[in-house]
Amino acid sequence: MVKIHESYDKVNRVWGTPVPIIQLLPIQRDGQVSGVSSSSISLFLPLFVSFRRRCYRKFVQSRPNSLRRVSLRPAYRAQWLFLHRTHCTLSPSLSIIILVKVQTKDGYLLALQRVSSRSGDLKVQQGHPVLLQHGLFMAGDAWFLDSTEQSLGFILADQGFDVWVGNVRGTRWSHGHISLLDTDKEFWEWSWQELALYDLAEMLHYIHAITSSKIFIVGHSQGTIMSLAALTQPDIVEMVEAAALLSPISYLEHVSAPLVLRMVAMHLDQMVLALGLHQLNFRSDVLVNLVDSLCDDHVDCTDFLSSITGQNCCFNKTRMNFYLEYEPHPSSVKNLRHLFQMIRQGTFSQYDYGVLKNLLIYGQFKPPAFDLNNIPKSLPIWMSYGGNDALADATDVQRTLEELSSKPELLYLDNYGHIDFLLSVKANRDIYDHMIGFFRSLEKSSSY
Repeated sequence: MVKIHESYDKVNRVWGTPVPIIQLLPIQRDGQVSGVSSSSISLFLPLFVSFRRRCYRKFVQSRPNSLRRVSLRPAYRAQWLFLHRTHCTLSPSLSIIILVKVQTKDGYLLALQRVSSRSGDLKVQQGHPVLLQHGLFMAGDAWFLDSTEQSLGFILADQGFDVWVGNVRGTRWSHGHISLLDTDKEFWEWSWQELALYDLAEMLHYIHAITSSKIFIVGHSQGTIMSLAALTQPDIVEMVEAAALLSPISYLEHVSAPLVLRMVAMHLDQMVLALGLHQLNFRSDVLVNLVDSLCDDHVDCTDFLSSITGQNCCFNKTRMNFYLEYEPHPSSVKNLRHLFQMIRQGTFSQYDYGVLKNLLIYGQFKPPAFDLNNIPKSLPIWMSYGGNDALADATDVQRTLEELSSKPELLYLDNYGHIDFLLSVKANRDIYDHMIGFFRSLEKSSSY
């Protein structure tokens, strides 16, 4: 019944029309994949461990109907992805991930995943839909890098939430466009402004259309910049039930990360443009060497991550090489320039093209600000921030709070740094339990 194609796009298993393509990755715990090149499956490795072909056969034999339960609009190409968490025990260890491609208004093709609980049955998801939105130089895989008990994506799914995972343009999951190639300069002509108003908006539209429900947004780092900017827009915020923001950022005036400040002072964005680059890929030799050149007597880069994010208290440093197998993802030089504008100017505004082009595009000398006061007072917001976060500085967080018309629920962790909110080995107890309690309280009072 299942046709297995022997060449890599050979991991495509066709289950007949109109059921979507099945993506099956036979990945073992050591990360080795039989018969498939590492470059071919690099997009999928972070999410898939210890999958064996015999487990797949047992699963489809025992639960064939479960593969037909989710219907998607024909306009979207969908793939079924299987996530095996432990060994070959079917019921407690198997999750299904559905991958859909969503097209933005400006033609980018985004990967949006939907995750089941351990049961592998999306029908048992009774909670609100939750969209997880990753940070800068990351993608949706960032929510699944640790164990099932520590990774927020797994935790929410196992709690019964309908978990959706966003991946913005330019990441290795969302590297497509209807007419542009990623080698084209125009492909990289965007910043977090477009990520908020196009990417996040389109993902929310899709989830809202499929679930007929308002959505909980969870953002980390750049994901919070996108969320806060998007929530100022009436047509977007009407689809959102609540927002939970980890390391919330709308202002970057008080960034204290030494290597970031060095990059800003040395105009790294201009240097990269002068090299003729528009994609910002820190896996490339050019950018690795460029960053190395900044780590001189002015900046101590022996603890490279701390020099960028601040001191992190609680993530497992012995897993750093594992994390670096999958992060960082690419972004655009224009995105970096927009972030640097926020640091230099102390603003939360649209992209600054300079006076003449601002006049042409915006009809005014300076780019319009994203007015946080436009976020409805009725929208529940939960925020968690840390005392050691050198990017989402507490002073800037306070400014964000002062400009919001609502009073968000706050969780402050004095010893947490920027990465801890995503990868702390204690985040499930320190942070995620509080976040889930926030969501549960809203579910009880919601008519959803």
